[in-house]
Amino acid sequence: MDMSGTRRIPAKREDVWKALNDPEILKACIPGCESLEKTSDTEMNAAVTTKIGPVKAKFKGAVTLENINAPESYTIVGEGKGGVAGFAKGSADVKLSEDGDETVLTYEAKAQVGGKLAQLGSRLVDSTARKMAEDFFSKFTEQVGSPAQPAPEAPAVDDELDAGVAEEAKRIAIEETPGEVLHAIEEAEHAVEETLQKAEENLEVAAGRSAFGGPMVWGLALLGVLILVLALAS
Repeated sequence: MDMSGTRRIPAKREDVWKALNDPEILKACIPGCESLEKTSDTEMNAAVTTKIGPVKAKFKGAVTLENINAPESYTIVGEGKGGVAGFAKGSADVKLSEDGDETVLTYEAKAQVGGKLAQLGSRLVDSTARKMAEDFFSKFTEQVGSPAQPAPEAPAVDDELDAGVAEEAKRIAIEETPGEVLHAIEEAEHAVEETLQKAEENLEVAAGRSAFGGPMVWGLALLGVLILVLALAS
């Protein structure tokens, strides 16, 4: 079985090369990959579960990188055994070329299967392998060439309420509010006014006697009155 293809990845060649040698990225991109461990700079062990037609098997095998010419090309050689399902082995030549800020990845692969897998017919095996390759390169392109986009900024909110809108809202509220509620609000407003007036008188007396220590304490007292006003108004 022979396969070849070309993928354009929107990323620098050095970044693509680095990703091709990153076990975590490869594991996330290989369909059915359960584990991928790098045992040396040129060797990795992998476990992959896949289904070809009616046959489902878990392959365990080793992958070796050869003919390394960083960051331009290398050859992947691997062999996996799937028990009674059979075996698969093969190699792939991978090349990376620069095209502006993008990278063009080309590959040529050769593979061989045996056991029950070989009995399924070359057309089924070929179509499954091509689909797996397409899935891998699609995920790989997303991982390497499509960094996460920043979340859109929330639209700015105007903290100042339009005077016309506020007046209209007040008018509607007054019209829709029952008479007894309006009476209660008026009494509350009157009580607040009296409280403010008494507070101002007390502050003036205290200021004259220097009992509160100056403007800072007056400000705190007024802040307390303001809190009371807001509580009653709400």
